[in-house]
Amino acid sequence: MHFDTLALHATHQPESTTGAVIPPIYLSTTFERNEANELTGDFTYTRPNNPTREALEHALAALEGGAVGMAFGSGQAATMTLFQALRPGDHVLLSTDAYYGTPALLEQVFHPWGLTYTRVDMTDLNAVESSIHENTRVVWCETPSNPMLAITDLLSVSRLAHEAGAICVCDNTWATPVLQRPFDLNCDVVMHSTTKYISGHSDVLGGALIFKRNDALAERVRTLQGLSGAVPSPFDCWLISRGIKTLGVRLRSQMATAQLVADYLVDHPAVEHVHFPGLPNHPDRALIQQQMNGPGAMLSIQVKGGAAEAIQFIGKLKLFTRATSLGGVESLIEHRASVEGPTSTTPVNLLRVSIGLEHAEDLITDLAQALA
Repeated sequence: MHFDTLALHATHQPESTTGAVIPPIYLSTTFERNEANELTGDFTYTRPNNPTREALEHALAALEGGAVGMAFGSGQAATMTLFQALRPGDHVLLSTDAYYGTPALLEQVFHPWGLTYTRVDMTDLNAVESSIHENTRVVWCETPSNPMLAITDLLSVSRLAHEAGAICVCDNTWATPVLQRPFDLNCDVVMHSTTKYISGHSDVLGGALIFKRNDALAERVRTLQGLSGAVPSPFDCWLISRGIKTLGVRLRSQMATAQLVADYLVDHPAVEHVHFPGLPNHPDRALIQQQMNGPGAMLSIQVKGGAAEAIQFIGKLKLFTRATSLGGVESLIEHRASVEGPTSTTPVNLLRVSIGLEHAEDLITDLAQALA
């Protein structure tokens, strides 16, 4: 099945009782037992599971080609629950260029608890291999990375992880299953912030973990999720499922516009550097073509000057919304170092750009007047 067909049919299951083409949202928190105290269906209470959430989880597993999908209340909740499944004394290997919330969780929550971690340049396979310890249990990849859009060789990194007895986890939020299939590259777990492209409308918070196998790790994570209550509401699940239906067409349109915007900015005299996987001179072009079906719709630009010049530039924009997050239908831009705070290692002149569904010419005209 092509992705667009799969995305529609994975989330399109007419309700059997009434024949409703769009299934209802099961808002109930609890489910009835009969006179013999037996459950009349498969559900007891919404924290362990709910029909609307279960439908979303089946869809997520189908999109990524995994065995088990789990929906969470946020991407951070998904990440945290996976780390909770480890043991004190275990080691995590993490990219130096990763979403800032991931190392923040490790440093502020799990390191005091006894989990150790190392950050490494995931584009350097020798550095990855030398940084894997005897007690490494998870190699956490994020590709393209946030916010520098570095590309990790998932097939090679997953091989190094498996040789050491660790699992390879891929944060696939920026690429989505439209553009990248981590399980085909031997990864074991895929993570998503479904807040972003999968829901696609900047109106719902969510996260997901998809497991290649229904193994002991998946069972432990499911148990921890139920115990901690790191779950989304039924309405949030319904919104995310609705977003999945148009994921392919949205992302392809956004990606085409992102390519035109990047091509314009790369030659602009006021721009120092453009980070975008679709540029023809990208140093990892061969790897990008090998493991991705397109460059995505995210780019980062470094304007000439420092933080003052970068903030002055975005202050002049009319069509781009100055806000954090990404993957929505509207174009967003943010001064990333300001968002990440005083511990940020992001260049102070870097702006992260999420391309929406506006016309490319309008966005380029807006960028041109702000850069002039």
